[in-house]
Amino acid sequence: MFDRFSGNEEIIGEFGRHSYLMNSDKLNERDKEKLDELYFKESVWNRKSTEEKEAGFKEECDKYSTALKILSELLKKHHNKNVIILIDEYDVPLENSYFKGFYPEMVGFIRSLFESALKTNDALERAVVTGCLRISRESVFTGLNNLEVNSIRGRDFGEYFGFTVDETEAMLEAYDLSGNLDIVRSWYDGYIFGDAEVYNPWSVIKYVKDHAGAPERFPEPYWSNTSSNSIIRDLVEKADDSTRGELERLIEGGTIEKKVHEDITYDGIYDSEENLWNFLFFTGYMRKVSERPEGDDIYVTMRIPNTEIRSIYRNQIREWFEKRIKATDRSEFHKAVTKGDTGLMEDFLNDLLEKSISTFDSNESFYHGYLLSLLVGLPGYSARSNREEGDGRPDIVLYPNKPKDPAYIFEIKARKKFNEMQDGLNEAFQQIKDKEYEDGILNDGYAGSLSFGVCFCKKSCIVGVL
Repeated sequence: MFDRFSGNEEIIGEFGRHSYLMNSDKLNERDKEKLDELYFKESVWNRKSTEEKEAGFKEECDKYSTALKILSELLKKHHNKNVIILIDEYDVPLENSYFKGFYPEMVGFIRSLFESALKTNDALERAVVTGCLRISRESVFTGLNNLEVNSIRGRDFGEYFGFTVDETEAMLEAYDLSGNLDIVRSWYDGYIFGDAEVYNPWSVIKYVKDHAGAPERFPEPYWSNTSSNSIIRDLVEKADDSTRGELERLIEGGTIEKKVHEDITYDGIYDSEENLWNFLFFTGYMRKVSERPEGDDIYVTMRIPNTEIRSIYRNQIREWFEKRIKATDRSEFHKAVTKGDTGLMEDFLNDLLEKSISTFDSNESFYHGYLLSLLVGLPGYSARSNREEGDGRPDIVLYPNKPKDPAYIFEIKARKKFNEMQDGLNEAFQQIKDKEYEDGILNDGYAGSLSFGVCFCKKSCIVGVL
């Protein structure tokens, strides 16, 4: 688990990798004292208690803020060559510290670390720093000069940020998966770096590993457990009507246009929804379709890149909606069910749907789960889904705890067009009759039943009672 002490521990580990310097005949005693101070004596850091680490945190940070510069100087002396410093995912500590609540301290530490290692370091040949967010001189890179920045919009090296089309096709062919190319393209393609189209390398590798020898397996959203998914969750939870509309348009395959802000920092992500969209763009959760200038600004038209990422949006929206349902007072809806008041039931269902983010239009299974979650908890009743009754399986039945009370049957239909909803309701009623659901309830020994037909279309529904 990442915590506020992880940066020091990573640096200690890097000193350990070069501990052979202690035996170098090109280093003097003072040089070896520096190495001893930063590695051998401080290797006990990992064995300190949290309280001990907290007490000495500021002092340790000050000590290690120049550690990379010192290590590079020692390496130059030993090898008689300037060093190359490679720092991968520089922004991961910043991201974790932001969500764990010690972002200012981490910014200060990394700023000092990078300034000493990358600016005031005569032993440096060159450095390469990578991360999801564009390197910003206004954040941890304040004071650094001569930075050559390549962002997702840059035209240099674009083909090296993922697997190219040719590379992906060659890999699939090598593992006898050429027949799965369309699936892989739909799920993991769609990223644009500069002018280059690339596939998500992590997901392609995982797909090939899982499907070599089992090409019939379903694809999976391998990127779904990465830390940046929390930003999608936050966007969904904070969404106003405008943002909900944009999310719906994206899920349906549409596009949105946003002004580009390349110098986003973690503490500025939540300053505006525009910043959130830019963060998602620069971290691969959106892709560029086109861009245009307007005055001094650049506007990018973007969309969700592929099926894998779309599934992440869908899952986050589904989780948000489920939490919203659980937090909703359903007592009036439950009363309407027991009274057979279809008007109040419709009003309640439509109001909640209107405030949702639509991602499952015409998907009957979604509406089934939606209605079931609202019915669960009706006092004196147990909800069952797809349980056999009569000659079929009604979508939902509320069974009374007391047999003298009526059972409630729900048959659900979904339609793509509003003018087809009444036909859907009629189909639900006909199915209840043809499958003799009510007879099945009576045969179970219950005193009676009441049957509802419900038809959904997008964010609307109609309810009828048989």
